[in-house]
Amino acid sequence: MTNTRSAVVLGGGMAGMLVSSMLARHVGSVTVIDRDAFPAGPDLRKGVPQARHAHILWSGGARIVEELLPGTTDRLLGAGAHRIGIPDGQVSFTAYGWQHRFPEAQFMIACSRALLDWTVREETLREERIALVEKTEVLALLGDAGRVTGVRVRDQESGEEREVPADLVVDTTGRGSPSKRLLAELGVPAPEEEFVDSGMVYATRLFRAPEAAATNFPLVSVHADHRAGRPGCNAVLMPIEDGRWIVTVSGTRGGEPPADDEGFARFARDGVRHPLVGELIAKAQPLTSVERSRSTVNRRLHYDRLATWPEGLVVLGDAVAAFNPVYGHGMSAAAHSVLALRAQLGQRAFQPGLARAAQRAIAVAVDDAWVLATSHDIGYPGCRTQTRDPRLTRHAGERQRVTDLVGLTATRNQVVNRAAVALNTLSAGMASMQDPAVMAAVRRGPEVPAPTEPPLRPDEVARLVSGAGVTA
Repeated sequence: MTNTRSAVVLGGGMAGMLVSSMLARHVGSVTVIDRDAFPAGPDLRKGVPQARHAHILWSGGARIVEELLPGTTDRLLGAGAHRIGIPDGQVSFTAYGWQHRFPEAQFMIACSRALLDWTVREETLREERIALVEKTEVLALLGDAGRVTGVRVRDQESGEEREVPADLVVDTTGRGSPSKRLLAELGVPAPEEEFVDSGMVYATRLFRAPEAAATNFPLVSVHADHRAGRPGCNAVLMPIEDGRWIVTVSGTRGGEPPADDEGFARFARDGVRHPLVGELIAKAQPLTSVERSRSTVNRRLHYDRLATWPEGLVVLGDAVAAFNPVYGHGMSAAAHSVLALRAQLGQRAFQPGLARAAQRAIAVAVDDAWVLATSHDIGYPGCRTQTRDPRLTRHAGERQRVTDLVGLTATRNQVVNRAAVALNTLSAGMASMQDPAVMAAVRRGPEVPAPTEPPLRPDEVARLVSGAGVTA
């Protein structure tokens, strides 16, 4: 029998493409609607200004991408993306000191956001049941407070308006999502909203890596110490395709990085807790000027808590929970949300209650990422918050003491590190930290000496001596 059901996905970014690929297995047609005109290759687009900064696809998200779109990982690696083992492929100065480079426990896919988005989009649109409608804006939701039946849209070039009916509408339009406003027009009350705003500002510059360090080079990161009582300043150097390094520095309120080239270099060298990233880029060739961004607030809309929710509408991705990008959780959390919706479709198909159940499942899917990001950010000076979450209010001190104990032990205990890395890459949930073996390892404490210098390996230092001028 022909499947006559249809879905409309608002937003053609990472979350939109992943959910479209999943929905194509459940409906006869999927229409993806976006305001942008999409580039023909791995180029930046207007609707994703944050794409200029470093983006990490953690293994917890990468496995889901591969499950939904088999072959995507190989295509990314073939285009020059790097598969970096965690923690062995990192040189990381954490809040608790240098991380020992234990054998790989998880991994990340490191490349430009433009390459990642383009590759996922190309793989998604191979499915003939998925159609992409560009340069089109959403004006309204069709239906009423009880059921959404589609959307009304307008072509940005012709000005023509039309209605697009659908059995399911999924909003993946990100931080600028119109769902709150569009639902109000249908009589749906506003959702509870919480935010944790550390005032983080990002600044990014691309460099040509020294030729000897263009491949098989670790990701290098210097993180703030959230316990220090001063603004949190960070720096990360990530190898990406075409022999380039993308370098992103960031600082919370009162410690924002400069926007000029000289100030950027000075911040990477002197503004963070160790000068390693600044030393590495000192003799690398700059390819771009500095790009800055302030769109970093942790913000969550609790559509899942509304007393009523219309059938036929689901909101996911940054449109429901957006995170401080410094933790790299946005794309992986969105991927988990897609699986949450898939599970509800598998259980309920299009029976009554699907949308409400899916919205609640999505809230569960993003919760670990939410706690991981906000519990650190809330401690920085000048952080602005609006939350009733007891984990971030009356229990915050107790949670932070446990987190600090685990974080310190993870730098020098392989069992604890494996568990912490699985959690931070969204490959396992918070409950995994309660495993008896992990808890016993935490009690045992560190098992190897603390590195006193950046744990670069001899071959890595050798490749840098003539190029980046790093102090070994």
